Amino acid sequence: MSLSSALSIAQSALLATSKQTSVVSRNVADASNPDYTRRIAVVTSTAPGARAVEIQRAANDLLFRQNLSALSAWSGQSALYNGMDQLDLSVNGVDNASSPSTAIANLQKALQLYATTPSNQNLGTSVVDAAKQVVNSLNSGTQAIQDFRTQADSQIATAVDDLNSLLSQFQDANKAVISGTRSGTDVSDALDQRDALLKKISEYVPVSTFTRGDNDMVITTKDGTTLFETVPRSVTFTPSSGYSAGTAGNTIYIDNVPVSAGAGDNTTADGKLAGLLKLRDGVASTMQSQLDEIARGLVTAFAETSSSQPNATGLFTWSGAPAIPAAGTLVDGLAGTISVNAAFDPSAGGNPALLRDGGANGAAYVANTGGGASYADLLIGYSNKLDQPMAFDSAAGITVGSGVSDYAANAIGWFEGVRQQASTNADSKQALAARTAEALSNDTGVNVDQEMSLLLDLEHTYQASAHMMKTVSDMLDALMSAVG
Repeated sequence: MSLSSALSIAQSALLATSKQTSVVSRNVADASNPDYTRRIAVVTSTAPGARAVEIQRAANDLLFRQNLSALSAWSGQSALYNGMDQLDLSVNGVDNASSPSTAIANLQKALQLYATTPSNQNLGTSVVDAAKQVVNSLNSGTQAIQDFRTQADSQIATAVDDLNSLLSQFQDANKAVISGTRSGTDVSDALDQRDALLKKISEYVPVSTFTRGDNDMVITTKDGTTLFETVPRSVTFTPSSGYSAGTAGNTIYIDNVPVSAGAGDNTTADGKLAGLLKLRDGVASTMQSQLDEIARGLVTAFAETSSSQPNATGLFTWSGAPAIPAAGTLVDGLAGTISVNAAFDPSAGGNPALLRDGGANGAAYVANTGGGASYADLLIGYSNKLDQPMAFDSAAGITVGSGVSDYAANAIGWFEGVRQQASTNADSKQALAARTAEALSNDTGVNVDQEMSLLLDLEHTYQASAHMMKTVSDMLDALMSAVG
């Protein structure tokens, strides 16, 4: 081997080692970046004694897809659970203190106390006051639910804007990947950026991807709707200015295809958008229906009866008074409009003794025909009716037959059951997202110990190449001296 060939080999080795060292140093510097993927410097021989370094990027498409799916599932479940926590506090208060169930229990106690001393009109007034608390609980609960739905709409609108922004950024990153691939330059950084954006996008909607020529990527949703192909597809949503019971929320569209809300407390709603839809149109709407059924049950339980006339509204009244709402049929918004009948309310000029005697709707409805001050049958009857089974609309989500008092308690039980299951599933889906992220990181991320060990090996290689160059240089110097 000539001295010039030996020198060329040593120089090539030094350059290759230097580039390898640069790659390893970059790996170590970005080890804490969760969106950074390990680079691998692969040395190849291009000619006798010549070396080239090709930079490859670690990748595991299967683990990456699993992580995207887990992120979508966790995001949807998390949105559902967090929203339910807020909704419960707004409607039922701390420890259910402001719930209709608590207010109805207090009303029943007031009725029972009044029944023990029906001649005491102060106790009658206490019953009316307790009824007002029930009404307030239902009215304020309805308002809280509809405010919550309006707030969810606002969150959906913000999330849609965020998703459109991410898709725009993805377009820029995808262009950089395509351009670099065509020109033959290293596109590792652009691929990292594109994958990082995919993770963020998957938190809003579940995604699938496939790659075409020049590393061009296409994104579709789980149901096959195109989300990105060369350019972002439009994600649109028009928020409502406000809600009332029974009002349907507006739909989110991706490329003119509606987004599904998913179903169940272990929700099939993948992604934040579907989770928010599930909250707005599923959980919150069902909760509203249950309040409406409680209100209907109260109007029915306290209805005045007559042998010659149809039942008429008593202590509780509504917009359809004096008629009683149809049995077993949901009346949207009834919980928001139910009120205490002014005929019983002393603050409105009414007489609470009508609770004891009947007759708010005329003489045909008087039960205490003898006018006895100790008459308590009607009061006892009202208290008993709160516990007597009646028909409730299954559309409200509770199918167990019960009295209105138990129904109100069952509504709390239904919500707590759904929330607890949502919490459990949020934890499990979060754990799955963490496990898939860890598996992906272990396979494609940076192990600092391994990189530092590789740096030491490269240092030794560099020293050997440098020693070879010095030896060749010394030999050339000796040769020149001999010739001179």
